[in-house]
Amino acid sequence: MERKIGMLITLTRQHISRLLEKMLAEYGIDEFNGPQGRILYVLWGRDSISIQELANGTGLANATLTSMLDRMERKELVRRRPAPGDRRKTLIALTPKARALEHEYQAVSERMNELTCRGLSEEECRRLEAALERVLDNVREAEQRLNRPEK
Repeated sequence: MERKIGMLITLTRQHISRLLEKMLAEYGIDEFNGPQGRILYVLWGRDSISIQELANGTGLANATLTSMLDRMERKELVRRRPAPGDRRKTLIALTPKARALEHEYQAVSERMNELTCRGLSEEECRRLEAALERVLDNVREAEQRLNRPEK
């Protein structure tokens, strides 16, 4: 049997990204885009974290994350500050402006969740989330194995 899980996930992600951009615009949120929303989402859950922790939480590469954080800092959504006790480490923190956008973003997120689970029972939606979490764990683990230097 031919599997098309990767293609279905890719197509779903593309459609969700476009829908999210439209919903953000409908709610008048123009301070950030969908990918930047992922960064804010992680920070709303746990503020003042390292770039590496943010990369792990968003799935974004450090180089991509750095350029996005530069833009977000210019828009006064995040700020960088040295970690207490370790000046070599930089922490990413939310600004009051970003904190004020959390409620509206949550409304968009809830609407997106309703949309994606439409036609599924609560149990089916829960099982789908669990399966996707396992798929995510599998691909993260595979990526880590591929990124390890060979000995």
